[in-house]
Amino acid sequence: MSVNIQLALVTLGYLLFIIGWGIYHGRKVKNNTDYAIAGRRLPGWVAALSERATGESSWALLGLPGAAYAMGISEIWTAIGCVAGIVTAWWLLAWRLRDEAEKYSVNTFSDYLAARHGEVSKWIRIVSSSTIVFFFFLYVGAQFIGGGKTFDTMFGIKPQWGMLITAAIIIPYTIYGGFQSVVYTDVVQALVMIFTLTVGPIVGFFYISSHPEVFSSSVLHALESASPNHASLFNGLSGAAAGMFMVGGFSWFFGYLGGMPQLSMRFMAIKDARQAKLARNIGISWTVIAYVGAMLLGLIGLAIFGPNALPDREYVMPATIMKIFPPALAALLITGAIAAIISTADSLLVLSSTELSENIIKPLRRISDQRLILRQSRLITAILAIIALAIAYLSPQKVIFTLVSYVWAGIGCTFSVVILLTLFWKSFHGRAALVAMVSGLAFTIVWISTGMDQVVTVKLVNFFFTLTIAILSTYIIPNPKEKGSV
Repeated sequence: MSVNIQLALVTLGYLLFIIGWGIYHGRKVKNNTDYAIAGRRLPGWVAALSERATGESSWALLGLPGAAYAMGISEIWTAIGCVAGIVTAWWLLAWRLRDEAEKYSVNTFSDYLAARHGEVSKWIRIVSSSTIVFFFFLYVGAQFIGGGKTFDTMFGIKPQWGMLITAAIIIPYTIYGGFQSVVYTDVVQALVMIFTLTVGPIVGFFYISSHPEVFSSSVLHALESASPNHASLFNGLSGAAAGMFMVGGFSWFFGYLGGMPQLSMRFMAIKDARQAKLARNIGISWTVIAYVGAMLLGLIGLAIFGPNALPDREYVMPATIMKIFPPALAALLITGAIAAIISTADSLLVLSSTELSENIIKPLRRISDQRLILRQSRLITAILAIIALAIAYLSPQKVIFTLVSYVWAGIGCTFSVVILLTLFWKSFHGRAALVAMVSGLAFTIVWISTGMDQVVTVKLVNFFFTLTIAILSTYIIPNPKEKGSV
């Protein structure tokens, strides 16, 4: 049996299992709270693995190994920034957001912000939900494009058909079970991902040391031989340029501080405080192991193939796995790359649909029947999925990816400020939160559009810009609660 056939059969079997697994868990959905946030009853281990699978997407399996392969050890600053942000979120924010979600009985990210800032709850819902729906809805389209690219790379399937296959995998169980189905499919994908990122480097080290035909028999020698910059912590830069390079990589830290709704929703869905501690320990452990493994896979790929040997640097993980493992096992591990894309696409789809259903459409229709609300949520999920797929087909990819590039800084860093101040500063009020949201998003668009992101990364600048605006607005704009209490 050829390698391609084995790869195709394993991938087909895995993806069919994922669809069935998602539909099976969707049977537990009885009302819209189950659909939107799994009834806030997630076991800690489920929440942790789901959050990690969603948070890493294809980054841990394709992006980070590819960057390590192309740039060498200087990519460590990005890895450190991501790990530091994830650890901080699990340690300081996860249990607080869980407690807040239970206290205010909320179903969505915007629902929580509106509940905390009740004096302007209507406008908080409109601004927050509209922003999330628009950008994350486009993000779903980008994930469909990514799925098409992955199927093209793995099997030679045309990207257009690959997009259809990706959509056909996630749409049925996401429509049926919503958040409940999505988190349990994430668990499987997180396990496949961590297996790939732990076993892969171990076998890889044995492979390069026992195969003299590879580019280098050790990672250190490969770094030194590839280019002068590969073995440099600062990509060959010095002085202020080296400092900016390091800060630019570390700036991913700020987007993880509660500002990515699809991640914060996993924190909010945890069952109780004891499960939150379990989730924290699993989430942090998974992160450290995965990031070390992803960096090592990229460097092992460099030792096997040498620099510039691959047409696309993000192909280094699949190429390395195919080289060091038997075809059937390699097929299972490579499926993790497809799984990573799926775990993000379904999460963003259900996030967008529940935000739209709960915070924009539901207040307009004023429905109280839980069955009708649940039916409405499923219908909106289906409509958004179809439109996202159509946009992925019809819109120029450059436009989609440009808009998606705003997400991490414009939404992640902006909402991180709003979440942090909401949790830790009693004086912070709703009007200041509104100003911060609008200002942060507008600043991101202007900063990237003018090319300033090439000088100083917008992730760093926007976090501190939004923080400054939020603090000034808190003091300058009157708090209606205080005014009403006088």
